[in-house]
Amino acid sequence: MTKFLCSAAALALLSAPACAEEAEIVVTATGFEQDRAETGQAITVIDRDALETRQALSIADILATIPGVSIAGRGGVGGQTSAFIRGGNSAQTLVLIDGVRLNDPSSPNGAFDFGSLLTGNADRVEVLRGPNSIIWGSQAIGGVINIRSIAPTQALSISASGEYGSHDTAQVRANLSGTSGRFEGSVGGSLFTTKGISSLSAGTEEDGYRNAAANGRLKINLADGLSLDFRSYYNKGRVQYDSPFGAGGNALPVSRNTQFIGYVGANFSGFDDKLSTRLSFARTDIKRIGEDPVVFSFNNFDVRGKVDRFELHNSFAVANAITLIFGAEHERTRTSTSYEGFAADLADEKVTGGFVQAIVKPLTGLTLTGGVRHDDYSTYGGHTTLGGNIAYSPNDGNTVVRATYGEGFRAPTLSEGQPPYGNTNLKPETARNVDIGIEQHFLDHKARASITWFNRKSDNLIVYSFSSFQSENIEKVKTDGLEVELALKPVPSLSLSGSLALVNARIRSTGAQFGNRLPLRPSTSASLSIDWKTPWSVSLGSTLRIVGDSFDNQANTVRLDGYALADIRAAVPVMKGVELYGRIENLFDARYTRVANYGTYGRTGHVGVRAAF
Repeated sequence: MTKFLCSAAALALLSAPACAEEAEIVVTATGFEQDRAETGQAITVIDRDALETRQALSIADILATIPGVSIAGRGGVGGQTSAFIRGGNSAQTLVLIDGVRLNDPSSPNGAFDFGSLLTGNADRVEVLRGPNSIIWGSQAIGGVINIRSIAPTQALSISASGEYGSHDTAQVRANLSGTSGRFEGSVGGSLFTTKGISSLSAGTEEDGYRNAAANGRLKINLADGLSLDFRSYYNKGRVQYDSPFGAGGNALPVSRNTQFIGYVGANFSGFDDKLSTRLSFARTDIKRIGEDPVVFSFNNFDVRGKVDRFELHNSFAVANAITLIFGAEHERTRTSTSYEGFAADLADEKVTGGFVQAIVKPLTGLTLTGGVRHDDYSTYGGHTTLGGNIAYSPNDGNTVVRATYGEGFRAPTLSEGQPPYGNTNLKPETARNVDIGIEQHFLDHKARASITWFNRKSDNLIVYSFSSFQSENIEKVKTDGLEVELALKPVPSLSLSGSLALVNARIRSTGAQFGNRLPLRPSTSASLSIDWKTPWSVSLGSTLRIVGDSFDNQANTVRLDGYALADIRAAVPVMKGVELYGRIENLFDARYTRVANYGTYGRTGHVGVRAAF
């Protein structure tokens, strides 16, 4: 293990995401645009150039290269896929698309399934690691992931691509964006299909996946400082899978999943742009219908969840050095869960909340942020959350020292806490997180390095018990570790990016499992990417991901060995705005397991063409 850590650290210390001298803008810290150098929270951004360069098929593939984020996929593309940030549960990660929540209220723990989320027309992925419940409320206990679709452009812009690869995998996508007078818009869609691999590793039949997605954004500028904003996202998939509780590796269940989000907002700015106000309504509507030829199978289901959310968010610059972020929210969640042979279970919950956060800049280069939030649940009563962070740069952003204290909470989902399947005695999960970090630019902004130490203590963690067949609270969990990111771009044609994470997530409640590691959380992970545009206009690149050992179960009796995966890629222009590209994933055909008994891909290849005008 020592050799592994040293090797991984060496890889990370030789690499890094490309650095730019202009300010990097983030939105997950406050809900409004903010210079990343002015927040004490750990945030990583993957932009459109990186998404295209790496040729990643799914958002999960991109997340796997971010320090502190681990991915557990069950089978091939489309199979259930979970993301764990800093060792937290997948249900503790809030997922947004264009700022609208996409977590599934009808799933047992409310976690988002990344299996259906492909890169498609994604323009940017922003990941905040650590609690941020002040701004985002419940579920932002471990972190926030915001995926932004392609934004409207000033000039008419068209992009499209198509690719084909192993397992009869094919994908096409297109997006149109532009501005005309008072209107700014972007619309696109994608289609994906694959024969796939057997979901369970013991199976021989292929479990395929089909997916159709559409995205749209429209902004109407009614007057100076006044605009209307419309956003939508639609995803419909059909996934074949195997059930470990049914007919095994050659089972034939199918799940048809539909995701929809819609957003309508009014934006106002005034008082010399000191005040920004956003009033919005958003709906998340998710349906999952399962069919299995096995009679009386729990794979025959009809599960639906709907969330209606009203928000009023404001940013007001009280003075040059003081900005207040404040707002109020009201949300209603409804679910319907029906299994073969059982009557539908209907549940309903409402929550109303409000928050205020102050951003103070008492000295040049010093930013202090602190806030409080209170939420009142119709089923669990009230909960108050505190948090704050510090960012200090003595040299105009070349060095940034960060420190954060954040509290997070997650209320039990309707499935976890309400009859007939839920445990009415459940308590909300809570967490207290501290992290300290430093970021340094050097070599005339050709390199950037950062290191962050974090420590999180969680109480009343909710997990499903197969002995009581209900969700239960594990009293205490402690997670600590280090995250390293480095970036190097010695010349414009060459860039290297790397990360290293050491995560120690353990149960700290008394009992037989005291000190056990949480399942599916590798204690070590590292990634290294290198991309070079040759003098002959051919782009070459490679990514290496190293994942350490983990356990598949809470008792720590089922061990998953660590593994290393190498990918290579290339792209060559054929005419202005058009290029051919291709990649080989798992170059050395490594045999590995991410979740016990579930299949993984061997070596695969893909080729495609993309164009932008």
